[in-house]
Amino acid sequence: LERLRGEPVALTVAGRTDAGVHARGQVASHPDEPASAQALNGVLAPDVRILSSDVAAEGFDARRDARSRSYRYRVEVAPVASPFERGRALHSRAPLDRAVLDACAASLLGRHDFTAFTKAQSEHSHFERTIARSEWAEEENGGVLAFWIEADSFLRHMVRALVGTMLFAAGPNEGDAVWFKSLLDGRPRSEAADTAPAHGLFLESVSY
Repeated sequence: LERLRGEPVALTVAGRTDAGVHARGQVASHPDEPASAQALNGVLAPDVRILSSDVAAEGFDARRDARSRSYRYRVEVAPVASPFERGRALHSRAPLDRAVLDACAASLLGRHDFTAFTKAQSEHSHFERTIARSEWAEEENGGVLAFWIEADSFLRHMVRALVGTMLFAAGPNEGDAVWFKSLLDGRPRSEAADTAPAHGLFLESVSY
């Protein structure tokens, strides 16, 4: 936008994505007249594409006006990693207990304290979030499990911390679904497992 306009642009995005995270349904807004998608795509790098660009309601803010956001985290469960999933899914050599994964996901529904699933040193002042969707599903091509989650908003690194902890619970470790659920009582970050890598995460959509 700045290259097209020749001046600074105050751009707001609906979902913050860390380096390595993908976005299929990102939404952005700015207070000026929109540039066409064709013009924007003409100056963007090939790994970013604008699908549409239009005038929004007066005062629309892509971040503040969002009612919910949906993310998907992809895990490839296979003895040998597929080169076609490189950079798009986390590879797990160890088998995962699907029943434990499903139980962990089900326990997330509703409102909980997610202190255990964000950075210990956080800019957030409150840690409760409401989860509307939380489920694991096998993708059609097989070999990839996807965790889908929708919430009113998310804490920093929250989805990746949830996935890392669920994978720990469902793997050959001492964790289980009961332990995972206990972390939703505002336990400290140190009691959960490691944060999953960024490359398996996708911002799928934003609802208004």
